[in-house]
Amino acid sequence: MAVELCLLLLLFCGSTISEVQPIYKPPPGTLDFGFVPAKTYDTGAYHEPGAIGILFKIVHAFLYLVQPNTFPQDLIRKLAQQQFGNTQGDYQKPENVVLTLQAIYYEIGFIVSAALGLLFILLLPLVGLCFCMCRCCDNCGGEMHQRQKKNADCQRSCFATFLFVASLIIRQVVGVLCAYAANQHLTNQVRGAKKLVNSNFKDLKIFLNDTPAQIDYLVNQYNTTKDKALSDLNNVGPVLGSRVQEQLGKEVRPALDAALTMAGAIRETKEALENVSVSVEVLQEGTERLHANLTDVKMHLSNTLNDSACNAAQAASTCNIIRNSLAQLNINANFSGLPGVSSQLAKINDVLKIDLSSLVQKGYAAFNDTPDLVVNQTRNILSDIKSVLESIGSNITTFTRALPVQKILADLMVHLTQSEAYVQDYFPLVEQYDFYRWLGCLILCCMLVLILVFYYLGLLCGTCGYDKHASPTTRGCISNTGGNFLMAGVGFSFLFSWVLMIVVVLTFVTGGNVEKLVCEPFEDKNLFKVLDTPYLLNKHWKNYLAGIIFKNPNVNLTFEKVYSDCKENKGIYTSLHLEYLFNINELLNISMYTEDVALKIEHIQINLSKIILLDDIGKENLLNFSSSGIDGIDFSAYLTEINKSVTKVDLLSFANDLEARADQLPKGALENALKGHANNIRMIHNQQVVPLEQAMSTLNQSIRLLKRTSSELMVKVKNVISAVNAAQDLINNNASQVIVQETKKYMDTIIGYFEQYTEWVKESISMEVAACKPIANVIDTAVDIFLCSYIADSVNTFWFGLGGSSMFLIPAIIFAVKLSKYYRRMDTEDVYDDMENGNNGYHKEHLYGIHNPVFTSSVEQW
Repeated sequence: MAVELCLLLLLFCGSTISEVQPIYKPPPGTLDFGFVPAKTYDTGAYHEPGAIGILFKIVHAFLYLVQPNTFPQDLIRKLAQQQFGNTQGDYQKPENVVLTLQAIYYEIGFIVSAALGLLFILLLPLVGLCFCMCRCCDNCGGEMHQRQKKNADCQRSCFATFLFVASLIIRQVVGVLCAYAANQHLTNQVRGAKKLVNSNFKDLKIFLNDTPAQIDYLVNQYNTTKDKALSDLNNVGPVLGSRVQEQLGKEVRPALDAALTMAGAIRETKEALENVSVSVEVLQEGTERLHANLTDVKMHLSNTLNDSACNAAQAASTCNIIRNSLAQLNINANFSGLPGVSSQLAKINDVLKIDLSSLVQKGYAAFNDTPDLVVNQTRNILSDIKSVLESIGSNITTFTRALPVQKILADLMVHLTQSEAYVQDYFPLVEQYDFYRWLGCLILCCMLVLILVFYYLGLLCGTCGYDKHASPTTRGCISNTGGNFLMAGVGFSFLFSWVLMIVVVLTFVTGGNVEKLVCEPFEDKNLFKVLDTPYLLNKHWKNYLAGIIFKNPNVNLTFEKVYSDCKENKGIYTSLHLEYLFNINELLNISMYTEDVALKIEHIQINLSKIILLDDIGKENLLNFSSSGIDGIDFSAYLTEINKSVTKVDLLSFANDLEARADQLPKGALENALKGHANNIRMIHNQQVVPLEQAMSTLNQSIRLLKRTSSELMVKVKNVISAVNAAQDLINNNASQVIVQETKKYMDTIIGYFEQYTEWVKESISMEVAACKPIANVIDTAVDIFLCSYIADSVNTFWFGLGGSSMFLIPAIIFAVKLSKYYRRMDTEDVYDDMENGNNGYHKEHLYGIHNPVFTSSVEQW
């Protein structure tokens, strides 16, 4: 029931994905829905064993040697699907025999190892019994008599060394310490498991508590979509009106720009005509005055050159040269014959009586009022669209509140709380039983420790009390005690070893198979593949998990996929494919609403016929400009005179040359007079020629401007008028098509906001809402941490240490029995005569002071 309630709760988060919808690419105005609120889970489903992890790896390597076969997926499937024991002959069926043989082959390593352990359990007590009976009959080392050998010291040292090494291995390498560490590790982990269990319960509560908040956040984010849509609707002028204006402006603005440019050309034409008129008048007056002044200069120069001083031999040639150059002092350009432009100027002034620029600006203003026209003409429709948007939000809120989310949450929380209370109540009992287990394992370790204590005491006492000069029958008390300790260790070894081996075999078979059949396949997910085998857990269901959740085993829902998705912290809706269980697509299925919005928007009718770009007066004004007559001006006559210089010779150059020639003359009145004339010429250039040149430059610019303007003026004006008429026709007749196109784009933008919202909800439900990481953590905690890391690894390490110690008890028994003969005090010993001392095979009693019954009886016989 709890599982079904949980699934029912979580499916509410993802109802919108019940149908496959085309992926929508949002427009540039992407909405920001923020981040779905989510808390961080505390549980870290990972266990680091610490230093004991080295022992775990050693045990895993040993298990790999025992069982190197891969996980038998097919075999387990067949065994699970095969029914044994229903009829008497099931086990004799060929297929069942084959499966049995395959199972034996897979478990052959464990079987052989367990068989050796059983053999150890059976034989060692039996051998111990026979050994005791044999020693009671003074055999098997039971006779308190030691034969003397020359290599006795070497044998004693070797036996002691071997026993010490065997005891050391039992104690440290694979023995008591290993078993004790594993035993203590398991207890420590059980004591610390409560914190991990509480962490998992806490995460599950966070999982349940956050889910409704996440659902509310998704629903509330509809307001972001609605607010953005309302914002665009409230700004329909800047949005839709600007789009319409932008499209129409591609033709309207160039036409108005051309008309405005022509209005500017009219003003420039007037200025140019005025400049021409003024410049011509200035040039005509200036050239007349310049001509008179140059005539006076020539006359005065001629009079000066007629002076008697020029007749001198040194000045005659220079004066002749100057006299010959006087003809150059004359004007070159004649502006008196240029035609006037007063008639053209008068017509342009008539044209300028109408402010064409103002008329064009009115056209601009009318066109720029397009957004306001859109606002005024869509006010009623927009109110209807806003009502639709508000109804969508209210419907979503109403439908969400109608869902029994809180009830389901409360039921789930009750089950979770009950489960937590159950665990908390029984956890002390688990700790108590674990204490009993720990005590039992400690007793087993103490058995080994007791044996080791006897061996170490025997080695210590025997080694320290041994006197190489003492005979076997005269060995000291300490040495004899060491030998007794060794035999006590042998006795306890026979008593405890079979008990230890029973525990080893049971834990080996159980823990080893848990590691190979559960832990390793769980880690590489092969275990899930077995559980996902069709018709395995239920012969009528193809997919067991889908059958439990959806009552539809044909849905492709697998344990492996669910676990992997939850491990990646995906939403539970995606992990469990809850769209097959419950469909609330109506909650966020806004297609019906977007259709209403689209219909409302399509009914938008915008009339732009009130926009007048340029009225008839403006057009007539353009035509009057084209017929102003500026194209009839004789531009060639003007340019001909303009291209001429003001005088035939550069007056500055002439004055400089005149002054230079005066310097060639002898000092006197002639020289000074010529230099005075040169200065006079320079003054004429500066005061009259320079202003005339400036006037000619102005005239040149104006004439060329008029020439450019008048070039095909009629054609240009007609083109401007045609462009304005075409733009006006577009607004009056074809604007509806542009408006329809832009309205559709505007509608797509509005609807696009809702599609963005839907896509965001899908993505959030898939990855963020009700993220099922806690469920994967619970599975990891139960299987990977508790079962495998805590229990299986500790149990396997325990039997590994205990079993290794038990196996090394066998050589320890042998070496201890052998070594005890060298430490214990014997009742009899070998007596022989030293051939070098004249003895014939026995030690002399008077030499060694040793009572020897055999020697005494033989003497008495003699």
